[in-house]
Amino acid sequence: MARILVAEDERAVREFVRRALAHRGHEVTLVEDGLEALGALTEDEFDLLLTDIVMPGMDGISLALKVAREKPDVRILLMSGYAAERQRAHNLDELVHRVISKPFTLHDICTAVDDALVSRTLRRADRADPA
Repeated sequence: MARILVAEDERAVREFVRRALAHRGHEVTLVEDGLEALGALTEDEFDLLLTDIVMPGMDGISLALKVAREKPDVRILLMSGYAAERQRAHNLDELVHRVISKPFTLHDICTAVDDALVSRTLRRADRADPA
């Protein structure tokens, strides 16, 4: 399926997301913050970045901006439990596929990831066929 990088500072959320996505057949790598995510993205290739917005070190919005610029094929999903942060992220509509509100259900997270991956595939196909 897909290679997914999850950047989330809350261990319980990281594990919930990992189990949900691994159960769907995805290969999931977990990191605790944006700086670790940058390191993982330098060392490996991923199809999707799923990142919390509020994290120590480098927040998810700064991470998303850097990843969108340096790795445009990586789809980005943001997560947040804070309304103000979700609103701040909506200004990134061109770069971020979606902002997922916490708390979310297993169905919510799996559906958001599936949608982002389908969108990534369609976007690649459009670039490959300029007709």
